[in-house]
Amino acid sequence: MKIKKGFDLREVCGENIVVAYGRENIDYNKVISLNESAAYLWKAVAGKDFTADTLAELLCSEYEVDADTAARDARTLLDEWTKAGLTEAE
Repeated sequence: MKIKKGFDLREVCGENIVVAYGRENIDYNKVISLNESAAYLWKAVAGKDFTADTLAELLCSEYEVDADTAARDARTLLDEWTKAGLTEAE
């Protein structure tokens, strides 16, 4: 899995917002706001291949969270990113 080309994370008025750019995303009309941990994960995997397990490992290394909770949260986040059209299979 990869973050789809044409999406960047920007800080706007103190909020982490995913911004679409480029022709391939000209009709993208969603506003995606990420909390601190989701923004951390986005930055950590931007431009890289990753899986839900990768995200869970990153959560465990950065935050005081148990592996089961991290795995569940990572899967939920990845599902949300995929549903929003932010990821693509590699």
